[in-house]
Amino acid sequence: MSTVLITGATSGLGRYVAFELVRSGYVVLAHGRDRARTESLVTELRAEGGESYGYVADLASLAQVRRLGEEVAAEHPRLDVLINNAGVGAGPHGAGREVSADGHELRLAVNYLAPVALTRALLPTLRASAPSRVVNVGSVGQEPLDFDDPELTRGYTGVSAYCRSKFALAAHTFALSEELAGSGVSVNVLHPATYMDTAMVRDAGVVPWSTVADGAAGVLRLATRELGTGGYFDGTNPSRAHAHTYDREVWKRLKATTNQLLGS
Repeated sequence: MSTVLITGATSGLGRYVAFELVRSGYVVLAHGRDRARTESLVTELRAEGGESYGYVADLASLAQVRRLGEEVAAEHPRLDVLINNAGVGAGPHGAGREVSADGHELRLAVNYLAPVALTRALLPTLRASAPSRVVNVGSVGQEPLDFDDPELTRGYTGVSAYCRSKFALAAHTFALSEELAGSGVSVNVLHPATYMDTAMVRDAGVVPWSTVADGAAGVLRLATRELGTGGYFDGTNPSRAHAHTYDREVWKRLKATTNQLLGS
């Protein structure tokens, strides 16, 4: 049986995908921030007749992200798919800048630094399990990162912070896919659907445009099918990310900035 780790699995898109995959015979490693909700989800997934295990970590803490990677690698030497789904939305209109446990701008920390750190921690396992896949849940909302102020200390808005974190995730995906060429590990990023009916969207005061099922289709397609590497998808359709996410100079500066922020 194939094994998949889904971050942010206790609600919204992640929860829907978890049930679809466990019903398809996958061993589902479900990550959540809250222990009770994570344990409840695992119980529900097992009630479907599937195999599931829960992992608890606050992705706003890099120490907990790395611990999550270590625990998964130790307990599951085979990992076929990593779905970096967990994220923080733009937040309520006019809300102030927030920081993570490590003092990083919160949206950059959770939406970008956490998936990068988790992927790095699990790369040896993914390589050993090849062919394997990394699916990064991004967004069509992308805004170039200001490398002179990557943590958006000036002119902060939640929308800008969110879009910059998703720009960084897309650019990272394309750079990493090139680094991993020939390894058997594919890396793709997608915009699942616009304004899905999730807590993230409702918290931003936005009336949902689409369902979680709409967004799940693209995630499930990338998780279960071989669709190449280094791609950007709008739902199930191949598309193009922001033009600057393909710029190799951006990749170079992003990697240097990322390593500095991660302390690696």
